[in-house]
Amino acid sequence: MTRQTFPRIVVSLAAVLLTTQLFAQTDPGPRAGAAGAGGFFPTLNANEQLLFNQAQQRFQEVDSVSGGLPGESGVGLGPTFNGNSCAQCHAQPAVGGSGPGLSSPQNSIPNPQVGLASLDGAGNAVPSFITADGPVREARFVKTAGGTPDGGVHDLYTIQGRSDASGCILGQPDFDTALADNNVIFRIPTPLFGLGLVEATPDSVLQANLAATASSRAVLKIGGTFNTSGNDGTITRFGWKAQNKSLLIFVGEAYNVEQGVSNEVFPNERSAVSGCVFNGSPEDATNLLNGNSASPNFGTTIGTASEMASDVMNFAAFSRLSAPPAPGPSTTSTQNGASLFNSIGCALCHSPQLTTGQSPFTGMSNITYNPYSDFALHNMGVTLADGITQGAATSKLFRTAPLWGLGQRLFFMHDGRTSDLIQAIQLHSSTGSEGTLVVKKYNTLKSSQQQDLLNFLRSL
Repeated sequence: MTRQTFPRIVVSLAAVLLTTQLFAQTDPGPRAGAAGAGGFFPTLNANEQLLFNQAQQRFQEVDSVSGGLPGESGVGLGPTFNGNSCAQCHAQPAVGGSGPGLSSPQNSIPNPQVGLASLDGAGNAVPSFITADGPVREARFVKTAGGTPDGGVHDLYTIQGRSDASGCILGQPDFDTALADNNVIFRIPTPLFGLGLVEATPDSVLQANLAATASSRAVLKIGGTFNTSGNDGTITRFGWKAQNKSLLIFVGEAYNVEQGVSNEVFPNERSAVSGCVFNGSPEDATNLLNGNSASPNFGTTIGTASEMASDVMNFAAFSRLSAPPAPGPSTTSTQNGASLFNSIGCALCHSPQLTTGQSPFTGMSNITYNPYSDFALHNMGVTLADGITQGAATSKLFRTAPLWGLGQRLFFMHDGRTSDLIQAIQLHSSTGSEGTLVVKKYNTLKSSQQQDLLNFLRSL
């Protein structure tokens, strides 16, 4: 090599590296600006809007053990819990969303589960998998100490040591041992925006939507089946494994499991250790008297639907009446990305459109909406398998996650293992995964095309 050619090679290599950097795809990250979510469905009448607004307030209520602490008027926390308010875990990018974290462009809310460990004198240790800038999580054990299937939620904290739980002695689960034994898996909160539309979608629509793509899915070795109720055989559609039939069941279970509040849907106290039970069950029930002190009918048997209803009825109403998340601005890049989303096969599971049936709420009947989900179960392969079975959803099977609102989401996959959208896409490919061939198609796209697809996803 001559001295004259060496600089030319260096310059050429620099040009190649610069070109690679210029065209390498990157996750644009959570979309900044207005949340575009958290409000009521725009066509609701005045009474329905009032119900939504009052239900949203109940959704933000903070629970203590018996309701006697300042700023913690809700009743029934514990004996074990992961949070003390629905809105604590469903906060990003607005009330009703997924879990917050320090990377939030809207409000930089740290993971509230860190401070919750010692709130009101509680003596909990913060588990290693809960960090200030990480996702809000629940933990499930795959197996019991005896080696039989478990799958249930093991709450992070107990009320032991709290000022309103005198005499309670109840230790936390042994998370360190469970982690060492690879016996713990995680779930993060799913967003609640627009779920009234999902609940109002007939089974026949979901079935027809899945059938319409059968031949195209077969080419890419994509299956798909629905989780169903063991009682009436109808499609279940809420939760990471589509394990819950209705929004009422979904929120009733969450209230009991995540906050420890027994209610009319799940009336039995969890971890009812002697000395740690301070209230009768169910702790949340239909109101016989109007307990809203701001209401002109306070203390009477007269009140609005929200005032006379239980917390879980309000939580379900808030979810049912909420508007879907609004997408961001459309650009040439996002339009190209939308076309690629369809052409490489993403839309075969993440269905762009579904149509509701009859709804009792104004303007929500027979409308087309854009969840980007078929609400079916798909095999996600060995990398994402969690060892948990819920109904027909075995270890590798997960409900197609709706992508609306993805543009402002902080963490991805069922356990929040990544905040990078590119990594989330690649995680769809592993041994046995139905997404493998689609990811291969993504990987063969030009870098600029991959960026268009990423831009499109962050516009949702």
